[in-house]
Amino acid sequence: MALNGNYVFEELGEVKCSVIEKNCSAERVEFLKKLLEFNGFTVVVVNSPPPKTAAKPAVATPDAPAAPVPPPAPTTFTVGVTDLTFNPVNGVYNRQLKTPDGRFVTVRYWKQQETESRDDIWYWKR
Repeated sequence: MALNGNYVFEELGEVKCSVIEKNCSAERVEFLKKLLEFNGFTVVVVNSPPPKTAAKPAVATPDAPAAPVPPPAPTTFTVGVTDLTFNPVNGVYNRQLKTPDGRFVTVRYWKQQETESRDDIWYWKR
């Protein structure tokens, strides 16, 4: 949920996109998709690639039992928008994004630390 300061571009579903966030949960994707579509962006969501795994352990012998199999990685998603000029850091700090109730998106609202945007209180005064 961090705001990344770099402009990151990637092909998501064969569409060149500005990456908003990687490895998002389904709930986070739903939040971002509603917010960005409300602000007029075309949102593209794809499954994130599975994490890279370490080398396979040696075959079990009678002397050494096999290592336990790790649980499968949770399904995560990558969220992007087709507007290549959009950067989420600029969008939040320059007050370019609005919530459905007409307030500006704050950092705490973007990170889902608040359910209501308090744009009347500047982020450095908290």
